Amino acid sequence: MATKSQDRRKVRLSRALGIALTPKAARYLEKRPYAPGEHGRTKRKQDSDFAVRLREKQRLREQYGIREKQMRNTFNEARRKDGLTGENLVELLEMRLDALVVRSGFARTTAQARQLVVHRHILVDGQLVDRPSFRVKPGQTIHVKAKSEGLEPFQVAAAGGHAEVLPPVPGYLEVELDKLQAKLARRPKRAEVPVTCDVQLVVEYYAAR
Repeated sequence: MATKSQDRRKVRLSRALGIALTPKAARYLEKRPYAPGEHGRTKRKQDSDFAVRLREKQRLREQYGIREKQMRNTFNEARRKDGLTGENLVELLEMRLDALVVRSGFARTTAQARQLVVHRHILVDGQLVDRPSFRVKPGQTIHVKAKSEGLEPFQVAAAGGHAEVLPPVPGYLEVELDKLQAKLARRPKRAEVPVTCDVQLVVEYYAAR
């Protein structure tokens, strides 16, 4: 479970980036839809191009809860692939195991999904995987370990307990929530991925560095 200090950090970060990173932050943003700090209510001065690109990069990185080195490595991989780098970047991030555990409704937040993976509750095609960054391939099935299915977090998930805070299941996933099972049917397309980000600005940020 997240600590109070982690919760406060996520709320503050959500306000700074203008996006809800957790359900608690979403509730907070409804009440205080402005940036933190004493000047939060006043209109921001015109941000520089660099600041705008940096914020978009931070938005994307924080939505997946990854470190800068992981983000940079994924960007470099996306750039080497055919197609648009920004779209490739989001698709690669979205195929992370922790991201798909959230999209499938097995966890309420990315942080909780990561915890479930690290604590060895999640299988991919029947094999235990404890790396949140594991890249799931199209056709592979994610499911909860049989011994873990009776644990409270998974009972809540199987009953659809996270539905009110999560976006609808995207089309690239086939989910049987009552069985705590999901299949990545195909590669995600950027337009379907429920993240808030101008990916072209992220590409521009890294291309200039």
